[in-house]
Amino acid sequence: MKIKKLFLQNFRNYENETFAFSDGLNVLFGKNGQGKTNCAEAVFYLCTGASLRIRHDKQLIRMGAESARIVAEAENRYGKVTIEADIYENKREIRVNGSKISKNADLMGHINSVFFSPGELRLIQDGPDERRRFMNISISQTSPAYYTALLRYNKILDQRNTLLKNRDVSLVLDTLPVWDEQLCKYAALIIEKRAEFVDKLAPHAKEFHAFLTDGKEELLIKPEWKYAGDTTEVANVLQRRLENNYEKDLRLGYTTVGPHRDDLDVLINGIDAKSYASQGQTRTAALALKLAEVQIFKILSGEYPVLVLDDVMSELDLPRRKKLLKCIADMQTVLTCTHAERVLYGAECNKIRIEDGKIKN
Repeated sequence: MKIKKLFLQNFRNYENETFAFSDGLNVLFGKNGQGKTNCAEAVFYLCTGASLRIRHDKQLIRMGAESARIVAEAENRYGKVTIEADIYENKREIRVNGSKISKNADLMGHINSVFFSPGELRLIQDGPDERRRFMNISISQTSPAYYTALLRYNKILDQRNTLLKNRDVSLVLDTLPVWDEQLCKYAALIIEKRAEFVDKLAPHAKEFHAFLTDGKEELLIKPEWKYAGDTTEVANVLQRRLENNYEKDLRLGYTTVGPHRDDLDVLINGIDAKSYASQGQTRTAALALKLAEVQIFKILSGEYPVLVLDDVMSELDLPRRKKLLKCIADMQTVLTCTHAERVLYGAECNKIRIEDGKIKN
C-alpha cells in the first residue's frame, strides 16, 4: 500500500498544500510546531477514520475555517484508490473512490497504516486500556467483522452497566441473561481475533526486539486472558462467568468480566516491563511491537502498510536509528524530524521541508 499524493485544505495549520510521496522513505522536516505531525495525523485519519490525538473531529479544522478537507490518492494490490474526508463542525463525509461511506468499517483496509510516536510509550507504561486500544486499532484495519463486533459489544456493555445500577434487583436479575447472550456472541469473536493477533505478534516482536538490542534482551508478549475452544464454546464459558459474577457486578455497578478487561503481559528478560522497564527499554519494546504490527499487516493483506514515524529518531541512540532504517527499507514510510541530516545517514529519501503549515523548496 502506498500513498502517492496527499491534499490538505484547512486541516490543522494547513491552508492548502499537496504532498507528493515516494514509494520509500519520505522525511518531513522542520522546526517544532510547523505542522509535520499534523500531516502524519492526516495520513492515519484517512486510513482509520480516527485521529490518535483528539476526540472531536471539529478540532481538526483550521482556525477561522468552516470545514477541512483531506484527500489521498493511493495504490493497493487491487489498484488505485482515492479517499476523501470532508470535516465540518458537527459532521463529516468520507468517500472511497467517489462513493460515500456510512460507517468506519467500510473504510478499513483500503489503506492500512501503523503509527508510532514517542507517545506510544503508553503502550507499555500505562494501564490495560492502552494495550486493548493497540489491538483494537490494528485488528480493525484488517477485519471489518472485528470492528463491527467491537462496536456492538461496547454498546451492549454500556446498556448492561446501566442496568446494573438499577435499584430493582429482581428486574436486573431477570433482564441480565438477555443482555448476556448478545454480549457473549460478540465477545467470542473479539476474543478469537485477539488470540490470533497475539499469536502472530509475539514472535515478530521478539525478533525485532532482539535485532534492536543486539540480542542482549528478550521480549515476551503474552495474553492475560485464558479461553479455549471455538467461538461457541468461548461464548458459553463467558456466559457462565458472567452469571457467577452477578452478585459482584451488582455490588460494583459494572461488568467485571469480558474482553473489555483483557490485557497483555509485556516481559523483558522475564521481568514485567510495565513496572520495571527503563525509558530506553520501554521505547525499544514499544517500537518492536509496532514493527511486529507492520509484519502482521504484510502477512494478512499481502502488502506492507504505510508506516508513520512521528519524531521517533530523536528518542533513539545512533545504533538503533541505523537499525530502524534497515527495518523500514522495503516499505513506504512517512517520518517526521527536526533535522533530516542527523537521522538519515545517507539513506535515500524524499525530503519535504515544512514551515508554518507550508511546503518549502
